[in-house]
Amino acid sequence: MIANYPFQCLGFTPEQQRDFIAFDLGPALANSSHKDIRLIILDDNRVQLPHWAKVVLSEDSEARRYIHGIGLHWYLDFIAPIEDTVAPTHQLFPDYFLLFTEACTGSLFWEQAVVLGSWDRGNRYSRSILANLNQNVIGWVDWNLALDLEGGPNWVKNYVDSPIIVDVGSDTFYKQPMFYHMAHFSKFIPEGSRRIGVSIVQRYGSCHLEYVALIRPDGAAVVVVLNRTGKTIPFGLSDKMGLIVTEIPPNSIQTYLWKRE
Repeated sequence: MIANYPFQCLGFTPEQQRDFIAFDLGPALANSSHKDIRLIILDDNRVQLPHWAKVVLSEDSEARRYIHGIGLHWYLDFIAPIEDTVAPTHQLFPDYFLLFTEACTGSLFWEQAVVLGSWDRGNRYSRSILANLNQNVIGWVDWNLALDLEGGPNWVKNYVDSPIIVDVGSDTFYKQPMFYHMAHFSKFIPEGSRRIGVSIVQRYGSCHLEYVALIRPDGAAVVVVLNRTGKTIPFGLSDKMGLIVTEIPPNSIQTYLWKRE
């Protein structure tokens, strides 16, 4: 346990987690009615990768046969570039899935907990989702479905923001920009979709679009495009079915979906 920590917690080192899984949790699950549970390690900030995975999933680790994936949080992403953490982890351990298990805005001590209507916070969600999907992360989970106007309830007053904010006093709820940003992914990218590569044929000026492309289980193609700049940016999408010439307004997100047959 971590002494004087405000949350309930169990503090592992990677070595302790490896040994706990190898000698206790792993065998217990394997010999129980819950043997089909998929076990995730880390479930913490990606700044600890790839070191954590190297320890727990090393070739001589007895734990690795019980483990299926690695869980990531976003709270220290600004000091841990995804290219230096998630990317090498996938390269080293491609058989273990990467799942983004927790994110919320308003969690840093200098931030206001709840900011109603913040488009910037929606942008932050989409930027994170796009970056993670493009680095082989298979899913992205928000920490809170809904919170009140204070950013709670929370027993240690760790108030944060949420895609849905509920005003209990007036029996009203607000769907924030974060909600609609997430919808571009949850609505149009169903389970079983597979990410595909995108080739840039020609770049015009300082084009700073962020995007991901996938093929869905129904065979349709989907491309999500984010423009965090203050200007309209024209662009085109082409594949064997044809060409889409379009533009994306300033500070906006768009999803393109088309049949490929």
